[in-house]
Amino acid sequence: MHIAATAIPEVKEIRPFRHQDPRGFFAEIYREDRLRDAGIDVTFVQENHSLSVERGVVRGLHFQIPPMAQAKLVRVAAGAILDVAVDIRRGSQTWGRHVAVVLSAAAGNQLYVPEGFAHGFCTLEPNSEVIYKVNRYYSQAHDFGLAWNDPALAIAWPVGADTAILSDKDRRQPLLADLPAYFAQ
Repeated sequence: MHIAATAIPEVKEIRPFRHQDPRGFFAEIYREDRLRDAGIDVTFVQENHSLSVERGVVRGLHFQIPPMAQAKLVRVAAGAILDVAVDIRRGSQTWGRHVAVVLSAAAGNQLYVPEGFAHGFCTLEPNSEVIYKVNRYYSQAHDFGLAWNDPALAIAWPVGADTAILSDKDRRQPLLADLPAYFAQ
C-alpha cells in the first residue's frame, strides 16, 4: 500500500495495491504495521457504514471532542465522494485549512483523518457507501459539528447550499469563528 501525506501532513491518503486477474481484484485495505510505519499509530475500535442514495448528500462536518476525540480511516465501498478534513486544532499552523480528496470504490483509495479534525463528505454518485473505522466509540455527549459551507473554509463542494441534501443537524452547525477551542495546540 502507498501512504502519502496531503497538503496537511497529518492527513494521509492511502492507496492499497490491487492484484487483478480475470476474476476481479484482491487488496489489503488495512495493515496495522504499514500504517504504524507511516505514523498512523491508532487502534480502531468501531467501524461504521453509511449509504447515501442520492448524489449531493452532504454528511458533516463532524467531530468528537476530548476525551472521546476520534481519528478516522475512511473508504468507499460503492460510488464516490468528495471527502473533506478540516483542521480545528486552535493554534495549529494549518488551523482552518482543509484537505479534500475524491475517494471512490473504483480507485480503492482511503483517507486517514486524525483527531482534531472535522470530517465530512459529499456524494458524487448515487448509492454511495462509505465505510470508516474510528479509534474511539461514538459518544453522543461528545459529538459536535462545524458548518459544512462556512465561507471561511473555502471548500469547493460539488453542490451549493440550495441543492445539498443535509440532515437538520448539519443545517444548524456553527461557523469556525464561533467554534470553541476544543482542540488546542
